[in-house]
Formats: sequence, C-alpha cells, structure tokens
Amino acid sequence: MTSLRRRLLILVAAVVLLAGLATGLVLHAADRADRANQPQAGGPAVSSGKLTLDRKNLLTFVNAAAGPHRTAVAAVPSADPGAGRTASDLKCARFYAAAGTGICLQSDTGVLKQSNRALLLDADLRTVRTIPLAGIPSRARVSPDGRFVAWTVFVSGESYASAFFSTRTSILDTRTMKLIPSLETFSIKRDGKSYKAADVNFWGVTFATDDDTFYATLNTANKTYLVRGSLSQQSVTTLMENVECPSLSPDGTRVAFKKRVLSRTDLWREYVLDLRTLRETPLAERHSVDDQATWLDDDTVAYALPAEGKVGTTDLWSVPADGKGTPSLLIAGASSPAPL
Repeated sequence: MTSLRRRLLILVAAVVLLAGLATGLVLHAADRADRANQPQAGGPAVSSGKLTLDRKNLLTFVNAAAGPHRTAVAAVPSADPGAGRTASDLKCARFYAAAGTGICLQSDTGVLKQSNRALLLDADLRTVRTIPLAGIPSRARVSPDGRFVAWTVFVSGESYASAFFSTRTSILDTRTMKLIPSLETFSIKRDGKSYKAADVNFWGVTFATDDDTFYATLNTANKTYLVRGSLSQQSVTTLMENVECPSLSPDGTRVAFKKRVLSRTDLWREYVLDLRTLRETPLAERHSVDDQATWLDDDTVAYALPAEGKVGTTDLWSVPADGKGTPSLLIAGASSPAPL
C-alpha cells in the first residue's frame, strides 16, 4: 500500500468516525429533549390557552416543567402562583414583558451551528420584528412603559461562571425601531474620568420610567460595576463596584443585584442597593443566585435557582427586599418571571 493511499484511508476513516460521533450526539440530544417533553408524575397542571400581555394581575414566565409545554411562555394569577398554568404556543429561552410589549429570546441547536434570535412581541404574543442574535441568550428586559427592550447574549462562553466569556448587550426602541447593537459604543465615565478599554463588556440592563435612564453591569479589568446610563446621551457612569445583573425597583429608588461574595469564585448573594445612600442590604436567600432578579412589587423580589435533583431545570423563589423574612418557593419548574 502506498503512503498516499494509506493517508487517504486514514482520512476517510476519520471522517466516518467524526460523522458517527456527530450523529450520536444529535440523537442523544434529541432523546433528552423527547424525555423532557414527556409529562412527569406529580408535575404542575399545565394547559394550552390564549395569553395576552395587556392583562393585569398575572405573573408570566417560561415554563421549565417537563412536558409538551416545556419552554413555553406561561402565566398564573399573581395572587395564586401555585395555580394551574396557562401555556401559550410561544417558546423562549428568555422572556420578559411590560405594558403590552414582550421580548422573547430563542435558541435552536443545529447539527453544525446554533441559531439565536430575538422576537419583539405585541400584546397578543405576535412577532413584530425578528432580530438575529450573535450568541446564546442570557438576559432580557422591557422598560416599564414598553418603549424599550434590551437583551444580553454570550458571544463566547455560556455563563457568567465561565473562566472566559464575552457578552453583547443591545437596546431596541420599539417606537422608532432604532437598534443600538451594542452598549460598547457608549462613552464611559469611571470614577469621574473618561474610560476606554478593549475588554469592556455590558450585561443585565434594567430601565427607569423616564425613557432615558437605565442601569446595567459593566465589566472591565476583572472588575464589575453598576453603571447608570443615558440613552439620549449614549453614555454610562460607574456608581459602585461588585454589582451584577441589576434590577430597578418599581418606585425607582433601589436596585436588586447579585454580588460576588468570595473573590475568584462563582458564588453570588442577592443584595438590594439604596440608590440615594448606596447602602447595601443582603437578602435572606443564602444560596448562590446567578440570575437577574425581578421585582414582584416594591417589597418582594423573585429569582431562579437550580431545581434540586433536576438537571437543567430551575425553580422561581421570592424573598422580602428588606433583608428580613425567609425565601419562599414561588413557582416550581419556571424561569424568567415578568409580573403584569
């Protein structure tokens, strides 16, 4: 056998082996998805139904319970979160809504490439605009009046616990349809001075009620900062270190956020920051929270934690925003809460 023929045979064998491995991985993923789509005994009651975003006293979320409605946008009465769930036909990796406007981040895993997109939604969950995403969905928010929507994706890496990751955060004006593709184009003031760096990342936008002010996380030089931003000025200013995934309270006076509690670890604790005094209050949740919290009202925040014994599933919990009380299970098998 000639050297050339031997190399060709080795190449063909390698291609066949890789194709077989790829097929096996796809089939394994499909099998896991099929199992996740089967209802499990003791799971929550979920039924198909019409869901609109202009209703009041509903708590919407992404259903994470096993069954055919897994990843569907669903809702329960705000006063009875343990009630049966009404699930829509819309499926999302991340979701948020306010004032009749919704944002749905979708991710489809293909054999060769993952497809990610953002769907701007009207009150009937109809798609108004589709925007391709540059990476894996991470965070989503809508301003209180529904005018602005924001999202964060991982351009590289897949979680904030990754050793190396890069994010991209975008904001869309739903009135003019003007898209800000990346907050990295905004001017930065850090500690009162203009700041530029190649390693700047933003994530976790939360909006004030004035259609201009927002808060977000800035990461640079291995530090995270809470920043206050202006859409009209296209600028941000740092306020405080060690703040991630801020969420502005309905009254606009406080920010719930996750704080890294041990340097160089992936352990976070949920805090509330008084924006007037910059006083921090640790909340009663002792588990590590890797989520952007949502305010259910001026006194309570909700967040997702990994479901015990269920890989890839989260439960929603709530806790008082004053640091007192104890955490309570809000909705089992759920993520991305958005109170209407």
